[in-house]
Amino acid sequence: MSPLRTLTRLSCPDLLSVQDLSPAEVEGILDLAGLVKSRPEEFRSALAGRHLVLIFEKPSLRTRVTFEVGMADLGGRALFIDQTHAPLGGREKLCDIARNLERWVDGIVLRTFTHQTVSEMAAHAAIPVINGLSDREHPCQALGDYFTLQERFTDLRRVKLAFVGDGNNVCHSLLLTAALLGSHIAVATPPGYEPAREIVAAAADAATRTGAHLELTHDWQAAVTGADAVYTDVWASMGQESEAEQRRAVFAPYQVNEGLMARAAPHAVFLHCLPAHRGEEVTDAVIDSPQSGVYDQAENRLHVQKAILLLLLGNGQRRTARLRGARG
Repeated sequence: MSPLRTLTRLSCPDLLSVQDLSPAEVEGILDLAGLVKSRPEEFRSALAGRHLVLIFEKPSLRTRVTFEVGMADLGGRALFIDQTHAPLGGREKLCDIARNLERWVDGIVLRTFTHQTVSEMAAHAAIPVINGLSDREHPCQALGDYFTLQERFTDLRRVKLAFVGDGNNVCHSLLLTAALLGSHIAVATPPGYEPAREIVAAAADAATRTGAHLELTHDWQAAVTGADAVYTDVWASMGQESEAEQRRAVFAPYQVNEGLMARAAPHAVFLHCLPAHRGEEVTDAVIDSPQSGVYDQAENRLHVQKAILLLLLGNGQRRTARLRGARG
């Protein structure tokens, strides 16, 4: 029997945030990603006839290629709209864009500067919307990262991930994912650069139900000590270029170098969502070392996103009737 017959859709019609998922759904995505990775031939036509549109306000390598290859591998097709020249909603209202797209395609992936754009598109589109990155979260990245950790360590409840750097969108999604999986995460940021309070509160609430262990500190050395994985990201994200010089001075002590990695467990893996600013948040000696898992992460984005596409687009059901009824 095909494994597709055993799958169910996600309870939420979109994936805008890790908060849209239950603990069981996060585990289910990771398990399905493993199945897709190990038995790709069984999914070759799973999304035959489906179309996915990618609309990106920001440049992309990994997100674009993995979604395009993922759709092709599943028998569907991806279309790309380059929106880097102007933000969405400038030439045409988002509600009108959404209502056009829902007539042509089966799903939308957005990579935007503001999370509000993703939320507004989902509110108006009668097809699934996937957050391919916003200023608030990067859910596909975090799910791919924890799939990578599961491959290495099997039991995520026994894994400690140390995130060192800016409490940004990637940090937010990692916190929420760790909380839902009952895992251990320690986040070390400079004062004033902590993750958003509402994200921390949501993660803490989930942790009370799953037994996850969440630490927030300014002590990067304490965060990394004994960690199974050490994660960092750029100090100035896209859209923060004007702050880059100031941030370099503030974040310099938080660089992941050989000395910091030595505080982690001997088997520790180094992770980075890429692209990396070598010589800033991480040294060449670390990112190019045998401990580095950054290219495993990049590969696993493909498999996790295939799982997400299968769960959101797999049975072809749309929300059109419900939303049109709500519009009156």
